[in-house]
Amino acid sequence: MSVNQQAHTGPPYGQPQPGYQGYQQPAYGGQPLPGVLQSQYGTYNGPMPGYQQPVPAQGYFPSLGFPSKGSPVSLNSDTSSLAPNFIGSLRAPPTSGAPPPSSGASLPSGHLVYSQFGHGDVQNGIPASAAPMQRPPASQPFLPGSAPTPANQTSTFQQYGPSPASVQQLSNHMAGMTIGSTAASAPPPAGLGYGPPTSVPPVSGSFSATGSGLYTPYTASQGPPPTTVSQGLPLAQPPFPSQPVSTQRLPTQVPGFAPAPSSTGIGPSSYPPTTGAPRPPTMPGPPLPGQTVAGPPASQPNHISSPPPPSTMSGLHPGPPMSGLHGPPPPTHPPQPGYQMQQNGSFGQVRGPQPNYGGAYAGTPNYGSQVGPPPPPKRLDPDSIPSPIQVIEDDRSNRGSEPFVTGVRGQVPPLVTTNFLVKDQGNASPRYIRCTSYNIPCTSDMAKQSQVPLAAVIKPLATLPPEENLPYLVDHGESGPVRCNRCKAYMCPFMQFIEGGRRFQCCFCSCVTEVPPHYFQHLDHTGKRVDFYDRPELSLGSYEFLATVDYCKNNKFPSPPAFIFMIDVSYNAVKSGLVRLICEELKSLLDFLPREGNMEESAIRVGFVTYNKVLHFYNVKSSLAQPQMMVVSDVADMFVPLLDGFLVNVNESRTVITSLLDQIPEMFADTRETETVFAPVIQAGLEALKAAECAGKLFIFHTTLPIAEAPGKLKNRDDKKLINTDKEKTLFQPQTSFYSNLAKDCVAQGCCVDLFLFPNQYLDVATLGVVTYQTGGSIYKYAYFQLETDQDRFLNDLRRDVQKEVGFDAVMRVRTSTGIRATDFFGAFYMSNTTDVEMAGLDCDKTITVEFKHDDKLSEDSGALLQCALLYTSCTGQRRLRIHNLSLNCCTQLADLYRNCETDTLINYLAKYAYRGVLSSPVKTVRDSLINQCAQILACYRKNCASPSSAGQLILPECMKLLPVYLNCVLKSDVLQPGPEVTTDDRSYIRQIVTSMDVAETNVFFYPRLLPLTKADVDSDSLPAAIRNSEERLSKGDIYLLENGLNIFVWVGVNVQQGLIQNLFGVSSFSQISNALSTLPVLENPFSKKVRSIVDKLQRQRSRYMKLIIVKQEDKLEMLFKHFLVEDKSLSGGASYVDFLCHMHKEIRQLLS
Repeated sequence: MSVNQQAHTGPPYGQPQPGYQGYQQPAYGGQPLPGVLQSQYGTYNGPMPGYQQPVPAQGYFPSLGFPSKGSPVSLNSDTSSLAPNFIGSLRAPPTSGAPPPSSGASLPSGHLVYSQFGHGDVQNGIPASAAPMQRPPASQPFLPGSAPTPANQTSTFQQYGPSPASVQQLSNHMAGMTIGSTAASAPPPAGLGYGPPTSVPPVSGSFSATGSGLYTPYTASQGPPPTTVSQGLPLAQPPFPSQPVSTQRLPTQVPGFAPAPSSTGIGPSSYPPTTGAPRPPTMPGPPLPGQTVAGPPASQPNHISSPPPPSTMSGLHPGPPMSGLHGPPPPTHPPQPGYQMQQNGSFGQVRGPQPNYGGAYAGTPNYGSQVGPPPPPKRLDPDSIPSPIQVIEDDRSNRGSEPFVTGVRGQVPPLVTTNFLVKDQGNASPRYIRCTSYNIPCTSDMAKQSQVPLAAVIKPLATLPPEENLPYLVDHGESGPVRCNRCKAYMCPFMQFIEGGRRFQCCFCSCVTEVPPHYFQHLDHTGKRVDFYDRPELSLGSYEFLATVDYCKNNKFPSPPAFIFMIDVSYNAVKSGLVRLICEELKSLLDFLPREGNMEESAIRVGFVTYNKVLHFYNVKSSLAQPQMMVVSDVADMFVPLLDGFLVNVNESRTVITSLLDQIPEMFADTRETETVFAPVIQAGLEALKAAECAGKLFIFHTTLPIAEAPGKLKNRDDKKLINTDKEKTLFQPQTSFYSNLAKDCVAQGCCVDLFLFPNQYLDVATLGVVTYQTGGSIYKYAYFQLETDQDRFLNDLRRDVQKEVGFDAVMRVRTSTGIRATDFFGAFYMSNTTDVEMAGLDCDKTITVEFKHDDKLSEDSGALLQCALLYTSCTGQRRLRIHNLSLNCCTQLADLYRNCETDTLINYLAKYAYRGVLSSPVKTVRDSLINQCAQILACYRKNCASPSSAGQLILPECMKLLPVYLNCVLKSDVLQPGPEVTTDDRSYIRQIVTSMDVAETNVFFYPRLLPLTKADVDSDSLPAAIRNSEERLSKGDIYLLENGLNIFVWVGVNVQQGLIQNLFGVSSFSQISNALSTLPVLENPFSKKVRSIVDKLQRQRSRYMKLIIVKQEDKLEMLFKHFLVEDKSLSGGASYVDFLCHMHKEIRQLLS
């Protein structure tokens, strides 16, 4: 839909902009129709003759509020080229809540940072009185009847401007519009209200007659156009002092539709109206109780000045605002005239009026000369920009019901947030490999032009749901797997058999290889082998081969791996109860060591070490009556004092092990030793595995910075003053190269290190984590560990870590067909050359991200192929090869690339790329390069794929319309923009764990899931529908759950009914709820059962047990909770989604000009 809006998005990135005072805005003609209710009219769908477009003020793009150098383009010149699918220009924020605070820009002094306000009686926001107005009041007198916006909005206030001019007038507007969407409009979720018609920001200047349409939402049948947001991107015009303009409101979106933008001047759309039933427009009425009236952002100046001549500005041009970000259409829709096929890029679909959401129009602006104080400026309406929740819901409803069949090359899989079944028919499941794009450019020039990184996120040992088959294990006997003679690629479905089946041509390097006699089979009339369906390696994308002795170290088959538990017994560990807890847990946990299929018992052997300044080894041989302890105090030259009896079978030595675990807490109960060593502990484990000639894993439980005299001794080098300086990168780098060298030795032996940290102060995670990271291990951190609150989380993590599937002594290589090659790798591993990724251990949660670059041209006909081969030792000691194959399409048109991208995977790659960048570059440089790369990706789309339209429109490809919101979340993360309470260790920890996360984990980590618990249906198994991450979406009368993969917050509003509090917490009032709860009390009522089942379900979906934190509204913990409301401005200076979108638009325009 196209909306031409005069709205202003936000203050210039980084600095507050005062409003211009005293100017009034012109309005659309006609007197207000008092009392017209919201639902009376449908969204406007087509050009509407007779509305003129405002001419923006010179030098200001209202949308951004960035002063610009050239003179702005006048709106009229652009009007004819509107894309129907534009997201509206900026408008006054929905009343449903405040627009998110401005993004990296500091808010003008009036703007409130969300987390600062108190709460008043506005149900979904903070009371207006709690915070100062955003702009100087002088610049925004109220229109009669206007109400102040609650402080939780960045906008200053929204007037209830005049209502639509007349019913007839509106219907005329509608005549040419159709609302389209791919889905039926659904009522928006309740709980966010749009207020009454709001007034538009002051636009100065006469409206030119050319702007004839208000907006053109699309019809359902229409292929989705790209999403365009017309960011109030039109320029400002000189004020007509006497006429207030009231904004049109967009309906909230339905998935897949562009909401109708509201805006003051909208240009006619250049596309034919789409077919589909037009929806009745809705006109907002007075806010419902509990709704706040949103006002335009304070950051937008009232615009003054005469109509500008057209100019080439890098700011935002006035132009028809767009509602909808452009994107390629789904294959089923024919391309629209004037577009390269694009998908409905709208920011969400148009939906019917919803409770608490305003309707489509906020009332037509008056053309008349109604005198009144100038209305406040508009800003982008958060409901008119792409919603992650909407996109996720659309994908679930469109793709969750059918299995994803992998037989077709280059298919984009459903989103990671969608539950779907996979049927392997020749390409690896997306659970194993996801790509940033499934259609890659044929040439390197095209790839450079688009700037879209070509990468694959590979999770070779991913866990599959029970309904899907594990990869088949193929045994070719002595001869081993069939491979290409030249490039050594393994037999796969894409190999071409020739000469009657006697030879095959490699799909990777085209070399022809003889088929071994034992593998020969005849071909059918299509050239396929007749045993095609009997051989997994010919018909499936993923399978395993049993490796022969040639694939083993020293040409001998490996022994089963060993687990060594190494427990810190220094004063802190003993005093906190940690040592006793670990010993008690291990007694039962040892029965659950990993085993294969139907094995009676695990083949894994176990050993035990305790340490402080010295190391204690234990002989737990089954023939002993009591365990024996041997102390090694010479930590400078570590050796293992015993061979026989250190690594044992659990069942054979059970009584001795139990006796040892009972004795350890007693032995060290009175210790006064506070110092610890660390490197010698790893060395001891490594030596023990070497002596036993096996691979294995060390589980190290450690509490303090290792300052005792020993190799690998560290000093406290934490320095907050380095943040935001060029030396900040040193905080992420290890203090010494000692640990990197140690890691190299560990990888050579297949010694993987899992680290459980329990710090009460700085521990230097950046250094201690090096060995864990480079050996493919996992790191867990429990700061200020307390038995009563952290015990569940630690024990659940430990159980899962011990039990999960692991491949030992692993080497992974990624082969590609001619034309591209793997050039860069991200993850927890070690590389001794440029092609082999080596990991002492690789578990089912770890991913390796691989970037590809062109080294030749690709062809559209043959496409591109990837083959990931992982050689590893299973927990039974069997050497195996796991193979994953994936075929991708290649394109000569950029539109095909943009139509087949996967934003979640792209963000996973970009986050890892940035998190590695902080090791060598200042954080600001890393942030700027991320913003620049994304602006280039979107500018290239705009320039080469989107149909012509005004520069005032922000056009996003359909499948990348969430790129700005997700990228902003990465930029605001603790690694790249820490708040004052974030420790150096926290940042290093997060940097390390994100580097091996899969796409589903980064998705929820950067954009947490927010669920309204009070809306949950206690009689069904389903989760309540998620809502967007913004404070304006919260209501004081509800309870919400927010999860990000590491924490679960339960936020309780101050006005929650007493009955709900009693049912969930077992106390009678809000004030009695305890913040110290680490689990919800088990109460026998439907609400308690439902909420606990939701928490359990979420815990099962994540690889780490999330810490439960109860947050009461207006409590000190609320600041922490608000940090995860990622669409809002963050306290650490991160931009709100709305402001960041405006900033991206400005960057794109600069690139295009």
